[in-house]
Amino acid sequence: MKRVHNFNAGPSAMPLSVLQEVQAEFLDYAGTGMSVIEMSHRSDSYQTLQAETETLLRDLLHIPKDYHIVFMQGGGSMQFVMHALNFLHCRGGYINTGVWSDKAMKAAAAFGEVYEVASTKAEGFTHIPRVLPQAIKAQTDYIYLTSNNTIHGTQWQTYPQVDIPLFGDLSSDFLSRPIPISQFDLIFAGAQKNIGPAGVVVGIIKDTLLDKAKRDIPDMLRYDTYVKHHSVYNTPPVFCIYFIYKVLQWVQQQGGVEKIAQRNKEKADMIYEVIDQSNGFYRGHADIQSRSVMNITFHLATPELEKMFLQASLQNNMIGLKGHRLLGGCRASLYNAVTEESCASLATFMKSFQQAH
Repeated sequence: MKRVHNFNAGPSAMPLSVLQEVQAEFLDYAGTGMSVIEMSHRSDSYQTLQAETETLLRDLLHIPKDYHIVFMQGGGSMQFVMHALNFLHCRGGYINTGVWSDKAMKAAAAFGEVYEVASTKAEGFTHIPRVLPQAIKAQTDYIYLTSNNTIHGTQWQTYPQVDIPLFGDLSSDFLSRPIPISQFDLIFAGAQKNIGPAGVVVGIIKDTLLDKAKRDIPDMLRYDTYVKHHSVYNTPPVFCIYFIYKVLQWVQQQGGVEKIAQRNKEKADMIYEVIDQSNGFYRGHADIQSRSVMNITFHLATPELEKMFLQASLQNNMIGLKGHRLLGGCRASLYNAVTEESCASLATFMKSFQQAH
């Protein structure tokens, strides 16, 4: 069996043991005599599976009882619409740290006034900005941030303390480290980075926030619809939720989110050390204090050298190292399932490529 070193930014690497377990029980889930994708979402077997998924997620992330967990479709892009459709009454404040927060703000503008509380756009999104209290306008309904910025390789190290609801897009670093849930009123995360295949979004919603939601919007776009109907108002993405359950079990077996965070830092340190000791051969995009543990972005001296680097990486069984088209350069995505062995192989390759050129 050929397995590559997978540094794709998403969909991304999944734990090999999870893939093998899913493969082994694909035709017969839990002795039901049918695949999980064949069973009714209203059946006892599926309802038990979803309930156990919620319980395990709540335990791993220490989610308080006054927060609801829901599973939704439409990806992060749908959440760019939903959060504002539900909660934008007067104005929404956005911390602009890259493409995804910028897209969320533009989508929200269809439903009311939006403004930038802080932005690092002028600096090329190289760092996470400070949030000054005086920058928050009166009658702001919420502050919105993107926890990790996959394109530019920056990540919030600590989240801002604000006196109004805080919304977080945690799609690309969800489950990679502990989350101070109580600082947020709304969290959403697309699955295809750390927790499963594309097709489902995990939502974590504070109970009191639902009281502030608009009522005159379609049921399928209301968060309280998913809460009231336990995510089965319509047919949920059954296979994706099943896969999340398997990944959550794997996280638990690794020692929990705290151990995963330690492991992720050690993996990222391998690559950042090569960049920092390369005497400028590799140039990181993000400022040191804002560096992402999930997505390491860097450039080489010339586009020609980057092209050679990427071609050589493929020959060394490494995929997904090409940077996003908006930034260029190179990017190594080190999500939870990317192994220490893959990171060590990349570090060794980077050193040898530097020596050769």
